[in-house]
Amino acid sequence: MKAIDAAYEVLRDAGRPLHYREITERMLAKKLWNTAGKTPWDTVNARLSVEINSMGLASRFVRESPGVFTLNPDELSDSMTFVDAAERVLLESDNQEPLNYNEITRLALERGLIRTEGRTPAATMYSAVLTEIRRHETRGEAPRFVQHGRGMVGLTAWLPEEVAGLIEDKNREVRQSLLDRALAASPTEFESLVGELLAAMGFEDIEQTPISGDGGIDVRGTLVIGDAVRIRMAVQAKRWKGNVTTPTVQQVRGSLGAHEQGLIITTSDFSRGAKVEAHRSNAAPVALMNGERLAALLAKYQIGTYIKRYELYILDEDGLERDEDGIVWA
Repeated sequence: MKAIDAAYEVLRDAGRPLHYREITERMLAKKLWNTAGKTPWDTVNARLSVEINSMGLASRFVRESPGVFTLNPDELSDSMTFVDAAERVLLESDNQEPLNYNEITRLALERGLIRTEGRTPAATMYSAVLTEIRRHETRGEAPRFVQHGRGMVGLTAWLPEEVAGLIEDKNREVRQSLLDRALAASPTEFESLVGELLAAMGFEDIEQTPISGDGGIDVRGTLVIGDAVRIRMAVQAKRWKGNVTTPTVQQVRGSLGAHEQGLIITTSDFSRGAKVEAHRSNAAPVALMNGERLAALLAKYQIGTYIKRYELYILDEDGLERDEDGIVWA
């Protein structure tokens, strides 16, 4: 069994967050994973960290705190998922008003929508909702939920339909324009753009490799997670219109230095063979970022964009009264 799958089995059996050292000990004790490495816990920590950061936020795992991992809350529920339960609670509320995540959790448990043995179900619920929002934003999709601050959560569906539609249409247009700009950039400009994005995502020690003799690697940097985990990454930037295929993934893997992970960023997409090769077991993992995700991340980190916020006033029809002269009062 692959290390990442063994870690999944351990966390699912535990039903609670575990430090990567304890995850590793349980993997080895249950003989779910065999390794001849001298520091297996470092391997497990790296594999979990890479999966969380390379699979988008669709990963099966969530980092609870530095060195501590758990399963995506959706994976922990044998009944309704946490996010589906949150949506149900909000839809069934008397008023279309945001609720605090503690109240959402209380109502979900009270109605039997979710079952969990975790000690902090409210924290799990809030984590699930925030993960759902980030996952959809990373994919360039409209999320189901809106975060209002101070733990308050509402539904995107409650926004006036015409406003929500206009916002999504505009954001989709901007993401496409960002991708068009990336395609029109020179090779050097595109590599600089990738370096800027990596810096915004939390990479440090970023350096562009020489144009010649780079072995297919364009940018190198260190992904820093919570000031505790440091993963050296070798990045290839592909300003292509056609899909990236298997040989490119193999080239990147062959150019990796000691203790390096690979990442390919392209303006296009990846062939099925390339995706299979990137996640091949017993080989250094190579993360993949296609054009759609690239554009979404450029927008999210405001590279080539900026965010405008407006106040929208909605008339409260239920709170209006009319006097004998026909005057409407709130």
